[in-house]
Amino acid sequence: MLSDLFPNVKAEDMIEATYETLYMTILSLIGVIIFGILLGLLLYLTNKNGIWENKYIYQITSAVVNIFRAVPFIILILLLFPFTGFLMGTVRGPNAAIPALIIGSAPFYARLVEIALVEVDKGVVEAAKSMGAKTKTIIFKVLLPESMPALVSGITVTAIALIGYTAMAGVIGAGGLGNRAHYYGFMRRDFDVVVVCTIIIVIIVFIFQFIGDMISKRIDKR
Repeated sequence: MLSDLFPNVKAEDMIEATYETLYMTILSLIGVIIFGILLGLLLYLTNKNGIWENKYIYQITSAVVNIFRAVPFIILILLLFPFTGFLMGTVRGPNAAIPALIIGSAPFYARLVEIALVEVDKGVVEAAKSMGAKTKTIIFKVLLPESMPALVSGITVTAIALIGYTAMAGVIGAGGLGNRAHYYGFMRRDFDVVVVCTIIIVIIVFIFQFIGDMISKRIDKR
């Protein structure tokens, strides 16, 4: 029955494309979380009334974040071709897409991190300061734990955006479901392939959203 509805769809090809999409998403998400939290902390700590208040560092960091957020992802991939080729040795395949995915998404998540940290009760931070807590202690014992539900929600939003980015990266040869839908579906006018790729991407998004919401609710103490 399914073979009649989707005559050009091969299960093994879809499994491989799904694996490549998940591979790109998960690996790049790890990088995004690391760099996004570091950038978000730097923005929060150097902002006005921050522990490391420094308007020049804040303005420079904020400008870099805004620039990379403003560049459309498909253009960013093309701009990063030389860097990707130097770093990964190739500009094609799932591995080649990871640097662009991280660079394109980390600034977005950094802003979400900054917003989450700003929402932490200032009284709690001030209490930690008054007890002589060092910056490291304030970050790891106060700021990050108190903002964790918002950080997890931000990770969920970013992960879903990354899934869309992997599809765009696939159009220029990164592999995954985007590549399968474009080259083996759209270019060959096999639109059943496009439909199945779309359905799988939607399912992946729902799974990520469900997991993110579940974790966020479990760690939210409010």
